[in-house]
Amino acid sequence: MQPEEGIARLRALGFGEADAQALWEHFDDAEQRGKLGHGYSRIVWLETLEGYDPEATPVAEEDSDSFWRYRSNGAIGYLVLRTATRRCIEEPPEHVRLVVCEQTFPTGMLAHYTRLLAEAGLVALLTTTSPRRLGHPEGGPKLASTSPLSIAIPSSGGDPVVADVSLAAVTWGDVVAGLAKEEDVVPFGGEKAHKAFALAVALHLFVDALKKDAGYGAVLIVARPESDPVPALRELGDGVRLPGDS
Repeated sequence: MQPEEGIARLRALGFGEADAQALWEHFDDAEQRGKLGHGYSRIVWLETLEGYDPEATPVAEEDSDSFWRYRSNGAIGYLVLRTATRRCIEEPPEHVRLVVCEQTFPTGMLAHYTRLLAEAGLVALLTTTSPRRLGHPEGGPKLASTSPLSIAIPSSGGDPVVADVSLAAVTWGDVVAGLAKEEDVVPFGGEKAHKAFALAVALHLFVDALKKDAGYGAVLIVARPESDPVPALRELGDGVRLPGDS
């Protein structure tokens, strides 16, 4: 999909020019990194999705140096996190900041946001909730979302290290893109899948414990680094591809 087509289709959904451009940047970033379930297929998916207001603007309800609470105010989750991320870059915390985003869905490729923060020199950790799609490896009801977790560490030596992992064997985005089946969305790890399931439940509850509203949300932790460990790790790795490398 070419930028002109993608942005035009997003504008046709009611998004303003700046928001359409921001969404396109997210989807194009995912597509170029091979994350097809979060790439251009999501534009097609958004054309069928209801429950968001393309003209809405997220609102910061609680606002101190160390804690922000954003309410979506009807805005789509991608733009809630984009708003919080951009503001953290413009107004970095003195030490560390916790950002809780209410009613924030869908959120897409979490590394898109944490990478922006790391490129601005900030350490970032981000996790989100979505519909409960993971059950216990031994069976039973769906108890947790696929609980993606992204951590990004800046580097004075160049590219940051950016990890972005879903705790499912395949992401729901792969199902959306037609690359997997719904029954493939199970905790990863084979015989050790109980470990992924445990972390998925913990991350889901972590977000739920910090937000006030029903529905899905996101929790972002942003901090100023006190040291610069990535160059030494790259030297130790001697050319090994680290998470987030192109």
